[in-house]
Amino acid sequence: MEDAADPDKAPKMQAYMKTVQPFYGVQTTERRNILRDVIADAPVRSRVEYDAVVLNLWGGVYREEMYLALDIAERVKAYRDLDSFPLYERLIHESPNWDTLDAVIMSLVSPLVMKHRELEAKLIEWSDSDNFWVRRASLLGHVKHRAATNTELLSATILKLADEKEFFIRKAIGWVLREYSKTDPDWVRAFVAAHDAELSPLSKREALRRIPA
Repeated sequence: MEDAADPDKAPKMQAYMKTVQPFYGVQTTERRNILRDVIADAPVRSRVEYDAVVLNLWGGVYREEMYLALDIAERVKAYRDLDSFPLYERLIHESPNWDTLDAVIMSLVSPLVMKHRELEAKLIEWSDSDNFWVRRASLLGHVKHRAATNTELLSATILKLADEKEFFIRKAIGWVLREYSKTDPDWVRAFVAAHDAELSPLSKREALRRIPA
């Protein structure tokens, strides 16, 4: 990563994420090419190694090291199971912004929640968190569930958080509804109509974006 660093791109990437954390200036394709070559030479061979390499990179100085931690967590499919959920939950609670949080919840957590419904209790717990990124995770945990979406829990979570002013919560409400509209547009249309006064304009606009008027 040091060899691939680009001092011209690094400050622009840092400014885009509005963070004091430094960047190498290594973009996604190149970062993943580096990972591909390294993991071919040094594969992750156990859960202990999986946890260790993810947490070691996650605690790195540069933002791209956090991205690499998530790349590895997703790539090594053998350990993407219920036993890894405590690791993923830690990453959610420590995520500094949407770039890391959304990767954890979408690629790692949401598929596990769909497979292990007892984890829905965690989504309920997260919806009460003092950390709005964790509350965002309670919504996005439903995004990839399609026809298996627990609409009762999704509805309850949306309505619990609907009065929040935080942009990333309002955006997540719209996002999860928009994604579910690909499966059941009538349900989403009816939900938005029934809760027109409770949902923000941003949430409603995002929810209905893929549904014909």
